[in-house]
Amino acid sequence: MADILTRRRALHLFGGAASALAIGPLSGCDALSDTRKAATLALDRRPLTIPPLEQGKQISGQRVFDLVLKRGTTSFFEGVQTPTIGINQSYLGPTLQMHRGDRVRMLVKNELGEHATLHWHGFELPASADGGPHQTIAPGASWSAAFEVRQRASLYWCHSHALRRSGPQVYAGLAAPIYVRDEEEDALGLPSEYGVDDIPLVVQDRTFASDGSLVYSSNMQNGMMGMIGDVLLVNGTHEPVFEARSNKLRLRLLNGSNARFYEFAFRNGQTFDLIASDGGLLKRPFRASRVRLAPGERAQIVIDLVDDRPIDLVADSVSNMGMMGGGRMMGMGGIMRGQRGDALRADQFAVLSIVPAEDRRKGEPLPSELTSFAAPDPALAVATRRFVLGMGMGMMSGFTINGRSMNMARIDERVPIGQWEIWEVENASMMAHPFHIHNAQFRILDRGGRAPPPLETGFKDTVVVNPGETVRLLLRFEQNTDPELPYMYHCHILEHEDAGMMGQFVVTT
Repeated sequence: MADILTRRRALHLFGGAASALAIGPLSGCDALSDTRKAATLALDRRPLTIPPLEQGKQISGQRVFDLVLKRGTTSFFEGVQTPTIGINQSYLGPTLQMHRGDRVRMLVKNELGEHATLHWHGFELPASADGGPHQTIAPGASWSAAFEVRQRASLYWCHSHALRRSGPQVYAGLAAPIYVRDEEEDALGLPSEYGVDDIPLVVQDRTFASDGSLVYSSNMQNGMMGMIGDVLLVNGTHEPVFEARSNKLRLRLLNGSNARFYEFAFRNGQTFDLIASDGGLLKRPFRASRVRLAPGERAQIVIDLVDDRPIDLVADSVSNMGMMGGGRMMGMGGIMRGQRGDALRADQFAVLSIVPAEDRRKGEPLPSELTSFAAPDPALAVATRRFVLGMGMGMMSGFTINGRSMNMARIDERVPIGQWEIWEVENASMMAHPFHIHNAQFRILDRGGRAPPPLETGFKDTVVVNPGETVRLLLRFEQNTDPELPYMYHCHILEHEDAGMMGQFVVTT
């Protein structure tokens, strides 16, 4: 059994401290005179790692990305090297940027020494290019996936989807953000300079041994609850700081954790504009002070820096157990109002300290309207399918959808192309589950008969279903038929996916 390194011990052994995050309440003349001193102290901490921007190469009308799945070591703490895996680097991967309408080709070489896959989460694409468990890349082999980028502009991501190995491979680093851009969004004047005022934040909790190595345990508790860590990494950086050179910042939040649910907020209670969900822009900005995300979900927020004081983004760990009928978990994308706390609690993590630079450019005001799309109309649906999420006591037999665990040889659903359908997802367990559907951006009709909260009014590919709750989704698959090769639907708690809470469907003519 590894000697586990807790968050408190990590701070003691390797430097940095959650207490240093709280620069402290500043007020009056002393506050004004001490602000720059406080900012200087904050900048002594580790700067946020900004993933390199990879835009591929234009070859014969395609945007081609060369990606290598590789092993390496990463220094999460000063003087300590942690064995990890990544894409073109030691941990995580570059931000892949493409444009709506692009023809892209992903050339993926596997140098991990074990079977792996790379799934394009949130994309509509041929089943052969999906990167699910049927597109296994053997050790030393390469795989090519080609597809048209049909998605609206937003933050997507790629990650391992290997059969029964998604959890450990993502935990070790096999994931990366993806930016899709389009002309509609570009015309809005939103913060969009990558790494300057447009920042990806891949949030992951991890457990470390005392020697700095990652600890991934498949014991009964982690199998049932999902792998939970007590040290938070953001783009692979522990308790990072970011020097802001603009008064307006766009933060693209991705819950890349295996199992933990988060509620994000600023410690000073500052509000922000919620502008986008999984599949792109909302109709208009929504003013909020907190936003919740389950594993696999994304949100984009825009924050205004009103003065020279540093501000701290934190994440509360949200329980997803034992709330039959919804309870506090209802509406994971809802807008909640919170109170400021002066110190980090045991269930609260430091995400990012933002330190305003002395010379900052002024941000443009947000448009009052961002985009337009029709409200989801259940009358369009010509069929309804029901999916019941279940958890028993057995590890490999207890995680089910409609009473059955994942079987690679079984097709669970056959869906005609172009047909509007309602998918009713019911949670019959005592634990909330984020339900992800491949090859689709769906609309949420309601949660237990109630209208969805603001973050869930746009396009989604992952939705939380609370205990005892039924969520109704409206969707259709517009192209890419294959009568034999399936897509997946599954719980995005990766240990649940690996243990069998996953099904397969094909899109047919």
